[in-house]
Amino acid sequence: MSEIFGALIGLGDKLAEHVLLAAAAIALGILIALPLAVWAGRSQTVSRSVLTFASLVQTIPALALLALFFPILLSLRAVFGAGLPTLGFLPALLALALYALLPILRNAVTAREHMAPGVLEAADGVGMTGWQKLRLVEAPLAAPYIMAGIRTAAVWTIGAATLSTTIGQPSLGDPIFAGLQTQNWALVLAGCIASAGLAIVVDTLLGMVESGFAKRRKWMVWAGIAAALAGVAGSAWSLREESGGDTIVIGAKSFSEQYILAQLVGRQLEDAGFRVEYRDGLGSAVVHNAVTTSEIDISFDYTGTIWTNQLGRTDNPGRGEIFRTIADWEQESTGTLVLGRLGFENAYALAMQQQRAAQLGIRTIEDLARAAPSLTIGADVEFFERPEWIAVRDAYDLRFADQRNFTSTFMYDALTGGEADVISAYTSDGRIAADRLVIVEDSKGAFPSYDALVLVSPDAAQNPDLLAALKPLVSAIDVDAMRRANFAVDRLENKKSPREAAEQLAQEIGL
Repeated sequence: MSEIFGALIGLGDKLAEHVLLAAAAIALGILIALPLAVWAGRSQTVSRSVLTFASLVQTIPALALLALFFPILLSLRAVFGAGLPTLGFLPALLALALYALLPILRNAVTAREHMAPGVLEAADGVGMTGWQKLRLVEAPLAAPYIMAGIRTAAVWTIGAATLSTTIGQPSLGDPIFAGLQTQNWALVLAGCIASAGLAIVVDTLLGMVESGFAKRRKWMVWAGIAAALAGVAGSAWSLREESGGDTIVIGAKSFSEQYILAQLVGRQLEDAGFRVEYRDGLGSAVVHNAVTTSEIDISFDYTGTIWTNQLGRTDNPGRGEIFRTIADWEQESTGTLVLGRLGFENAYALAMQQQRAAQLGIRTIEDLARAAPSLTIGADVEFFERPEWIAVRDAYDLRFADQRNFTSTFMYDALTGGEADVISAYTSDGRIAADRLVIVEDSKGAFPSYDALVLVSPDAAQNPDLLAALKPLVSAIDVDAMRRANFAVDRLENKKSPREAAEQLAQEIGL
């Protein structure tokens, strides 16, 4: 309990960011939904159209809806210029506002449709204009029902806002995603408790407003609204910018190694006098586009990922040539600086439990291919769509009985628990040794090299002080040191936070 309480205490900034995002999305949803509801109340065609659209939006998973706005804004940015942000607040706001539409729209339209005809006829009979009828008759009668829809939208939005972590917007999803990836369940619970608590408080305040409308008690309406606005204002005040120093934004993908590297670099930059912000939990394509467009300043990637995802290459000319080609391509095509290799490789590899591999006589992927039709392979959520898997699958004619997706954390648990016979492991992961796994030999070299790289955005690359602070990291981390740092975070007992593991790694490599 003390760990959960301590994690809750440290969520102040994340809670404030979450409040502002959810409040803005709900407000935008209301601004869009209410005029549409008025229009729909006067046209059956419009009513069917807008409710169908809002219902279709709800069928899209919130995570997918958030992710879809990244390429949409990226395309718009290419048309309208570099000032349009593609990560963070704007895409999260737009996606969540759309997600909030349905309950507000449906309740408002339903309230209008079920009003007593005599009331509306009486309003017409006394000569009210359309605006007077809307303001004096329809709005007061519909208000309690609309507020019920807003309450539902608010709870949905607060829950869905935790997913905005995946597109670079700080929220209460940060501790949840970080905790899931590092198996820090106190952090997961803290994020969930804070999100649920916020939803309960907001629902209570909006419930007061709803009751005020229903009972014609203005003080309840204004008290609920004032309390909600005070919470939003307090959140905005707590996030006011501190003066002094440059702020460097460090991006990281959603697994332990990236969290540790982000903290390691952040520690180095803080010692050099920079202010640091983190954008964790980003996908491979998102983080690369973010650094090349200077939405973040620093990221960590791997030669094999860029080679296949960005360059579209499937050949394997060797580690040195791959690195040089990538560095030149990034500089020429995006202006991004490949500062250098960190010194270790984190390659994809196929791993099995030692006992199971020995039982089946599997040492190489050729051996695995013969047994594959009776085996299950597990992998992270993107592996089976990646060019690396396609290349390895085709090179060895791998045909497994079943393919299953897991998060990178639970993938190892699936292997040790018998849910999978082989997994797509990462060679720098500490759990390979801890779980006594064996790497199946890639004798054909189908997997490309995966040297860890530091990428610096085009804007940040113009800062010589920043580059000087980062230089000591180049070629400084060997795979054993990285594996120990990863295991310090991933192990279940005596677990370290990514920050603590980064400090341990810094001492080990002499920073």
